[in-house]
Amino acid sequence: MGRRKIEIKLVKDSSCRQVTFSKRRTGLFKKANEIATLCGAEVVIIMFSPGCKPYSFGQPDVNSIAEKFLNKKSKIDDLGESNDSEIEGVAKVDKLHKQFTKLKRNLKDEKKCEKILEKEIKEGKDLLFDGKTSIDELSFDELLKMKGSLEKLGEKVKEHVAELEMSSILLLLSKKPI
Repeated sequence: MGRRKIEIKLVKDSSCRQVTFSKRRTGLFKKANEIATLCGAEVVIIMFSPGCKPYSFGQPDVNSIAEKFLNKKSKIDDLGESNDSEIEGVAKVDKLHKQFTKLKRNLKDEKKCEKILEKEIKEGKDLLFDGKTSIDELSFDELLKMKGSLEKLGEKVKEHVAELEMSSILLLLSKKPI
């Protein structure tokens, strides 16, 4: 027996519908892979099963193509049917996405700084106390050395606070409409 043509309509039985979805999803992903391989096209497919479970396929990968699609303002201009509010909405989403990416990068950098500072604090603590468990055990010279180290640390903290304040001011200024 060969293949037979079926009528395209909603499958009534839910278990049959799930089986049909699974088979057709696999076929669709195969076809998408073929067109990507044969034509060098970038392809992304995102779908939800009848049970609301997400499935995706992307060649080379879903995230890069989705980001490329979302950042492409010219696509809306090419449609010709878009109105100004849609264009403004896409521009706003694009701007928010860029801000989010920048903030995410800043957070990552701050976490690196935190690890470095924690390491320096631990090393500094070991150096300051020279293996002694209490500040009371330190000599006068060691206390003077500790005072100098703490003053240097205070200056570094002030510099870091000033940098953070400038960053927050610049961020606030960039959010205000001109």
